[in-house]
Amino acid sequence: MAAAPIAGGQAFQEAMAASFKTDPAPSLAQAARRKGRFFGAAIRMDQLDADPELRDAVLHECSSLTPEIHFNWNSFRYHKDSWWFEHADSLVALAQKHDLHVRGHSLLWEQTTPKWALRQLARTKDWGLVQTFFKEVLPRYEGKIHEWDVVNEPIDSERGIDGLRTTIFYKAFGPSYIERAMREARRWDRKSKLFINEYGFDYDNPVEEDRRTLFLKLVERLKRDGVPLDGVGVQAHLDLSKGPFKPHVVRNFLKELRGFGVDIVITELDVKEHDKGAPLPLRDKRVAAEARSFVEVALDEPAVTGIVTWGLSDRHSWLEDQSKGLPSPDRAHKINRGLPYDARLERKDMYYALRDAFLQA
Repeated sequence: MAAAPIAGGQAFQEAMAASFKTDPAPSLAQAARRKGRFFGAAIRMDQLDADPELRDAVLHECSSLTPEIHFNWNSFRYHKDSWWFEHADSLVALAQKHDLHVRGHSLLWEQTTPKWALRQLARTKDWGLVQTFFKEVLPRYEGKIHEWDVVNEPIDSERGIDGLRTTIFYKAFGPSYIERAMREARRWDRKSKLFINEYGFDYDNPVEEDRRTLFLKLVERLKRDGVPLDGVGVQAHLDLSKGPFKPHVVRNFLKELRGFGVDIVITELDVKEHDKGAPLPLRDKRVAAEARSFVEVALDEPAVTGIVTWGLSDRHSWLEDQSKGLPSPDRAHKINRGLPYDARLERKDMYYALRDAFLQA
């Protein structure tokens, strides 16, 4: 018997490309499209450029791309005196070439605001900084970005004021910064759908119950005040240590969101494990079951327009430190296995769970 192609080698890349061309089963994007939804993944252009087999997998499976970091303020303008668009432009060009839509993620998030801007906002409270950022970025990509996450993670149920995270934007402009940001975004981009994006809605516990309540109140207020809010992102970073997952909790939450007339996108789906010492088959079944339970509920909700996983392969999961490069074969089984493809770019149970959930929705 011939040896299997080694992941990362030329033979492996050719074998993967050939398998995609001859695979009779629908891709995740095709399965989603049959139900009027899209499937996408968060990506980084530097990783796709360095990892051709990952690039092939992304282009085969996805109808939507989310830039993991390239559309953050910090990426566009790390230094005050210079702008940098290379990776963002490359991602948009890739999407246009392959007829994919792009979710612009994310404009205002304190964690990805450049240090110089944080200092200046604290000192001057000058909205002109935000305005200049939006003015430079949004018109550049108007008509090329399907959805923008304008404000990312504004809720804090434990230490916030009136349920809002006391970010630099809150401190500089008060709670109205969210409304101002949405209106500013619409001023510079008339075509894209505008979203707010948030996490921590997935489980039946007091903290997440409070987060759901606060988010619903925020959406209600914005819509009541005529703010241009077209959709909401539900991140869905699932966590096996928080279970069991109770479908009715998320189902009711999504239904309430639909009542405000907004689109809903599951924006950052993955699964965090809690027992990496278990046998791999058992681990993969647990991850797949959690993902499928959530996605089935999401797809039952007509306002949900798409599902995005936060990465496609475990080799580039945000839950693992990738600073030392790709995991070696002897370490691959120790990393979190919460995405559709494993670190060797082989489909796992989660992949088939997602595909079946789309096809059976």
